[in-house]
Amino acid sequence: MDAKQQEQQARPWWKHGHVWLLISGPAAVIVAGVVTMFIAVSGSDKLVAEDYYRRGVEINKQLAAERALLPAQQGRNHAATPARP
Repeated sequence: MDAKQQEQQARPWWKHGHVWLLISGPAAVIVAGVVTMFIAVSGSDKLVAEDYYRRGVEINKQLAAERALLPAQQGRNHAATPARP
């Protein structure tokens, strides 16, 4: 063995660069997991309203009213379209 190999073998494990490269992947995943857990626990989900059913019925009524006007809007648009020569 030459002197360089003996020096590399004598160094402690934390002084080798490839060890930190191998450790950095799982460490980044752990940090990302902790951050995700913090975000999930600290925030509350307010996606569903208390009166979601009533709001849905109102939206359906509004859509039905818009669909009832659809033939009139199509006729208006057709009348406004110039004739082809």
